[in-house]
Amino acid sequence: MIIEIKVPSPGESITQVQIASWLVKNGAYVEKNTEIAEIESDKATLAISASESGTITFAANQGDTVAVGQIIATIDSDTAKPQNTEPVSVIQQVPQTETPAISVHISPLAKKILNENQIDASMLVNTTQTGRIGKQQVLNYLSGEKETVPAPTSTPGTTRVKMSPLRQKLAERLVAVKLNTAMLTTFNEVDMSQILKFKTKYNEAFKTKFGYSLGFVSFFAKAAAMAMREFPVINAMIDNDDIVYHQFADINIAVSSPKGLITPLIRNVQNMSVPEIETHIKDLGAKAAKNRISVDELAMGSFTITNGGVFGSMMSTPIINPPQSAILGMHNILQRPMAVNGEVVILPMMYIALSYDHRLVDGRESVGFIMNVKKLLEQPVENGLTNNDEFDNFLAK
Repeated sequence: MIIEIKVPSPGESITQVQIASWLVKNGAYVEKNTEIAEIESDKATLAISASESGTITFAANQGDTVAVGQIIATIDSDTAKPQNTEPVSVIQQVPQTETPAISVHISPLAKKILNENQIDASMLVNTTQTGRIGKQQVLNYLSGEKETVPAPTSTPGTTRVKMSPLRQKLAERLVAVKLNTAMLTTFNEVDMSQILKFKTKYNEAFKTKFGYSLGFVSFFAKAAAMAMREFPVINAMIDNDDIVYHQFADINIAVSSPKGLITPLIRNVQNMSVPEIETHIKDLGAKAAKNRISVDELAMGSFTITNGGVFGSMMSTPIINPPQSAILGMHNILQRPMAVNGEVVILPMMYIALSYDHRLVDGRESVGFIMNVKKLLEQPVENGLTNNDEFDNFLAK
């Protein structure tokens, strides 16, 4: 029986994806539920698995842009499993001893037209410098109007690669923020002494139970959710001529992935404890590292937190995640001399930054919010951010 492998819908409003990579070889025998390909939209990279065991035949090439619902491969489930074969593994690049050929991807429709007209695809290789041959290039060739392409501008020692859909979308959004918002940034600094005490006390317990260390972002997420109660405009957004206020704190946490920076979502942070938030953050971080964040987990929240401190950043001006109105930036912790009650003491200090859309948020709200976050972090027990019982009870579950 021939099983069709179609492109699943990664989410609402997404109609096209790119085949980021084939994870098996064309013509290989694959087991049911084996991951056979990765597809990439402008939001996330998703894996496609084999629905049945059998021999796979590709119907599209790596790098092709394909429509949701399009058949990209078939599996012949009547094929017997080969004996004494190694398990299917991720495709490896084959070393070339001769001058490497240009890698060109041909769209399914272009390939069909080439076959119907008995044209060797190699005749069109020099008509593209994008690494892809589409329908129009084939039609131009047939009509004698071969596309004139200037010589590649790459020079020795450089590599030209096509920008991924995720990176393209990120670039568009970042430029749009600059053009469409009145973004300002306010700064402050936080004495992290009390938060470090929690980290020192519970770090080993978290490692033992969950396999990872206790981080800092969870404390900031809870503090931001609490500060929003007093300054709800920080958690609001502009929709045409209206201001939309959110009764929840759905916070996007910026994390790195192999494809670039993404901002997965933690919903209803206002109802969670600090250790609960921590487990959500670590789970999202682990998924992001493997390109396994779902589209639902990349939904837009009401506020964003980014932590440049993990890369050693001392200070930055984070860019708003539209249509949100504010983003909180964390940075690295440095031991610095500070004046306390007329005396100089060494304290673990962190600069924090709040970028905000001045069309909606005024200085009073922005400064008030960041000062509230500072107060909660510097006196977490007294101000109800967290306490030892909260951690002990969570770890005892």
